[in-house]
Amino acid sequence: MQYILFLLMLVAYNANAIITRHDVEDKHYLAAPADFPALATFYIDGAHGSFIKPNWIITAAHTTFCLQPGTKVKTTQGSATVKRLHVHPQHTPGVSHDIALVELVEPVKHIQPAKLYKEQDETGKLIWFIGIGGTGNGITGITVDNYENKGVLRKAQNRVEQAVGPILKFKFDKGNKALPLEGISGGGDSGGPAYFKQGNSYYVVGLSSRYGGGPSEKYESLEVYSRVSYFLPWITSVIAQPTLSINSGISVEKLKHLPGGLKPTDLPSICKDIVFTEDELSANVQG
Repeated sequence: MQYILFLLMLVAYNANAIITRHDVEDKHYLAAPADFPALATFYIDGAHGSFIKPNWIITAAHTTFCLQPGTKVKTTQGSATVKRLHVHPQHTPGVSHDIALVELVEPVKHIQPAKLYKEQDETGKLIWFIGIGGTGNGITGITVDNYENKGVLRKAQNRVEQAVGPILKFKFDKGNKALPLEGISGGGDSGGPAYFKQGNSYYVVGLSSRYGGGPSEKYESLEVYSRVSYFLPWITSVIAQPTLSINSGISVEKLKHLPGGLKPTDLPSICKDIVFTEDELSANVQG
């Protein structure tokens, strides 16, 4: 897989990868699909979305560069087939509006979709991150990248540091400020949810977008997520009339700007390497 290393550098440009506390054993961060049943995975080394309806997945726009009609993505109950992409037309890499919706060919059965968080009181809220990105701790930074991680699922806690306009910010706290399973996510976890569970329902608050400053991949670093509550009108309008959405420019069918360092001519080879094959999907059904 000659393009895997290139892709690892590419996703690192957008965000970190899951980093844990140095003083808590990794086994405590290990997760199972049941921790967030709505999770979808786009590529063999990561990039995620969340089911919000049986035939709709929400994600970060920058994760969608290899998704097109007919692409198979992984779910916690098998697989699903992409019908069409809906990328926010104002998506600007590294700046804002990093959000997209993936419309599926058929509704996926036996998966509990997550709910979209509608309130704008996110600051201070405790949430979870989840994904198969690389790992390390707050002192060392990443020591295992998302390809080497081989699909191991982890989750981590955090607290919304700031909620302004279209973005949420999180900080990797240490010491007395840190939560029991404090961590940050990104990289191979890009597009994945910041979520919480209330009763039997899961609520998506944000979407993993990019690194936000501070010591890269270590304690005190910041991470930026796209804020779901801000984009509710856009999400609602796209799902209500997907064809009109494309025709009117409310959404676009592919990225106007590829993630940094990626060229259109790179896509055929890269996508061949990282998109799930039928054999991989049938051999690795998540339970």
